[in-house]
Amino acid sequence: MSNIKSLGDLNVKERTVKTDKYEALDPIKTFPEEVTKIVDVVADYRKNIVFLSSEGKLYQSMPGKFHEKLQAIENLPPMKSIASGYFHFIALSNEEKPRVYGWGQNRNKQIGFVSNNNRVQKPTLIEPLKEQNIDQISCIGYCSFFLNKTTNILFGCGDTAYGNVKLGKPETKEGYAKIQKLHENVTNVFGGHSEHTFMMKTDGKLYGFGFNYYGELGLGHKNPIFKPTQIKLEFHVEDISKIRFASQLTSILTNDGKLYVTGSNQLTGFGSDLTEFKQYPQFKNNNTIIQQIDCGYHLFAILTQDNEIWVEGVFGGSVLDNSSVIRKIQTGNNLINDLSSYNQIKCCDQNLMFFLKSNSYLSQDLEKLLKNGYISDCNIQDIPVHKILIETRIGKTFDLIKKYLESNCKLNEIQDLLKWIYCDQMINSKRTNEILNHFGIQNAQKTKLLKNDLKQLLFDEQTSDFKLVVKNEDEEDDEEEELYIHKFILAARSGLFLNMFQNLEENLQKVKDYSGKSLDTIELLISFLYTDELPITADTDQEFIKEEFEDIVEYYQLNPTIPMMDIFEKCSKK
Repeated sequence: MSNIKSLGDLNVKERTVKTDKYEALDPIKTFPEEVTKIVDVVADYRKNIVFLSSEGKLYQSMPGKFHEKLQAIENLPPMKSIASGYFHFIALSNEEKPRVYGWGQNRNKQIGFVSNNNRVQKPTLIEPLKEQNIDQISCIGYCSFFLNKTTNILFGCGDTAYGNVKLGKPETKEGYAKIQKLHENVTNVFGGHSEHTFMMKTDGKLYGFGFNYYGELGLGHKNPIFKPTQIKLEFHVEDISKIRFASQLTSILTNDGKLYVTGSNQLTGFGSDLTEFKQYPQFKNNNTIIQQIDCGYHLFAILTQDNEIWVEGVFGGSVLDNSSVIRKIQTGNNLINDLSSYNQIKCCDQNLMFFLKSNSYLSQDLEKLLKNGYISDCNIQDIPVHKILIETRIGKTFDLIKKYLESNCKLNEIQDLLKWIYCDQMINSKRTNEILNHFGIQNAQKTKLLKNDLKQLLFDEQTSDFKLVVKNEDEEDDEEEELYIHKFILAARSGLFLNMFQNLEENLQKVKDYSGKSLDTIELLISFLYTDELPITADTDQEFIKEEFEDIVEYYQLNPTIPMMDIFEKCSKK
């Protein structure tokens, strides 16, 4: 079953085409069976759509030709990220030394020297970047950006007529005809459906440059800026959760679910253009928490924690005839059925929106545990569950929780609560929050994350129900160390442990590790199994640990879709 849904017409050929009603929101069932998970989707201005799967495959649909069976683009290495500009795409490979590929229109040299042709038909290696360790890619308009996070150097190419890339306007067309080093000390770069750009620098501040005729840079004026200029905000930069761009708008979502905008009055909700960031008025004075935001070229979309969708701008036909007024297009089952588990929203154009269901690897694995009832030690309404997990997530004794649920909740309500406990998913957010409020848990989706709760159990002797015995090579005579673990976590995340626990005698309390790996490696592995994170520090012998991890994943039969080396690299650079 695909994890993606769409709203709008997948076969619209022209951007300006409008419909009289929204297309039915149904799961897209056109992907080949081997595609198990779509992790990203982007589209250009002509509605060429590119999908990225968890296997790293790319699928492309042409305008007006959404085939019943999409075929993966052949002869490519696995990819880990994609981006789109007005008429071009770039993709970053998921290799030890990532490579960048580009295709689409190249008239403005937005794909660098990949071809002298005005259009590149298929993903082609961008040769000038072969020797660069590119970690992040993004696009805006007719430009592409490539960031090396090791050196913090930002490269770019494309049309600089509006100052998108260079510090000033080029004197000749040759000024933008090649990939060039743009800026140093850059830690993050943001792209979108715009001709202006934001980037984070090593000083911890946010900078913007490019188009600004509607105040979209939030600098207090409407003059284009060719030199990166610091953006003033009323909140700390580290509180930013998302930054998204429309053609005349910048939107920022904070970690506490607040939304700030600047730019065109067609999208800001204020009725007049803004030149500085202001909190979005629709949600400023109520308790609405914003979960996700995204922008199309002339569309701004908001997904709330209560699974309501608000849009402003051009989307579809008569339902949104007044584009400057925000509208709620979904409440409960009014328009969109069963959207509650979809936690990402992607705007590709004013006639098309996608919703993605993206769980963490931790919640994916625990969902299998809930579904199959593996090594459960108790029941609620005949549903096999795991006592330690229930008590840790709710913060009450299991008997108290069980008594309340079985006396006051319907079976489907209990199932919805368990979905949150095991997977961090709110199926019926209103009713689930009511139940959690009874147990003293407020705003669960922000204050009670699964990985944070499980982190409390890590190596905890008091709550553990099993011991893993590991040889400690740092001690004399290779003394053995006992690590306190929880069966349900290791069984959910490791095929080896699951088989072991299903076949062990019930009264067996510990087992010896035979992987031959060091104590440090095993401790890192268990930390990852509990939290989806690797606690790597500057003092860790990273090269040694990395070598050991390359085969420990196979030995312990971890979820094969987890990009362990990517996670290792990410954690080692924190």
